[in-house]
Amino acid sequence: MKNAAQDARYLVNRGYPRESAVRFVSDHYRLAEEQRFVLIRVVISSKTAAKRKEKMIPLEMLRGRALFIDGYNVFISVESILAAKPIYLCDDGFIRDTQGIFRSYKTSVLTNVALDAILNLLDEACPDRVEVLLDQQISMSGELAAMIRKLMAEHGVLGTARTVQDVDRQLKECGGIVATSDGNVIDASSLVVDVPAEIAKRWGFEHLVI
Repeated sequence: MKNAAQDARYLVNRGYPRESAVRFVSDHYRLAEEQRFVLIRVVISSKTAAKRKEKMIPLEMLRGRALFIDGYNVFISVESILAAKPIYLCDDGFIRDTQGIFRSYKTSVLTNVALDAILNLLDEACPDRVEVLLDQQISMSGELAAMIRKLMAEHGVLGTARTVQDVDRQLKECGGIVATSDGNVIDASSLVVDVPAEIAKRWGFEHLVI
């Protein structure tokens, strides 16, 4: 995997499309599907990575400011961490998992634990307001939004959770700090916070470096 990642980085840093570079290298090294998925998440051109790192802010900078959370993106990563699934430090400095289960996401026994961990973090950070956006097209999103609103009230975190059809677009246009690891959203945002990375740090979980 390390050799494959190095080769893929070499290609993308010389202008080759990332997907094509990862596919070529993965075929060369005969990587399994899961390994290919890891590479496409981890490998990012140095130019893009540098720009994204400039946008990443520490948790302390949330105090008194509005935060918009890419709901499923953040929740699934936090659940992966708490379930001891592999998490990876990607070239742009963001932590990502490889669950890839957005469309089939279902709440589980870990959901409340993950939400409590996130809200405890936000209670500590003291943002002025938090808005959680969930993909409307995913089953039971309305019920999850209601659960989040209830837990937010219990934790004393001001804000709301709602379902929308176009989460990415709304995050790109929100004008506030965004919590996500979605590369396209990061590229369109001014400031971004990596909530799963903060939780991994506090819970003592280690990420993998390729």
